[in-house]
Amino acid sequence: MASERQEKRLARQHRVRKQIRGNDQVPRLSIYRSLRHIYAQVVSDETGRTLVACSTANAELRGQLTSTRDLKAAQSVGRAIAARCLEKGVQQVIFDRNGFLYHGRVKALADAAREAGLKF
Repeated sequence: MASERQEKRLARQHRVRKQIRGNDQVPRLSIYRSLRHIYAQVVSDETGRTLVACSTANAELRGQLTSTRDLKAAQSVGRAIAARCLEKGVQQVIFDRNGFLYHGRVKALADAAREAGLKF
C-alpha cells in the first residue's frame, strides 16, 4: 500500500501532467528523484520517444561524483542533460518536476540546466 506521502506526490504529478505536454519542438524535461539517484529525461509526448536521458546512475557521471545524492550531483546531471539537449538541437524544454516539490535537488538540477544554456 502506498504511503500518504507517495499518494500526495502522485496527485501533484497528475495535476501538473494534465497541463504540461511536450512536443517535438518543445519537449518535456521530466525528472525523478530517488533516495540514491536523480534522473532526468527529455521526452516528446507527441511521438512517445525519449530524446535525451541522463542520471547519476550513468557510469560516466558516477566516476566524477563523490556522492550521488547531494546537490552537486544534481547540478552535474543538470549540466549534462543541457549539454546533451544542445547537441541534439533542443534549446527549449518544458520543466516537469514530476510531483516533487521545487526545492533542494530538483531546484539545483533546474538551475544548472538553465545556466548551461537550456531555456525553460
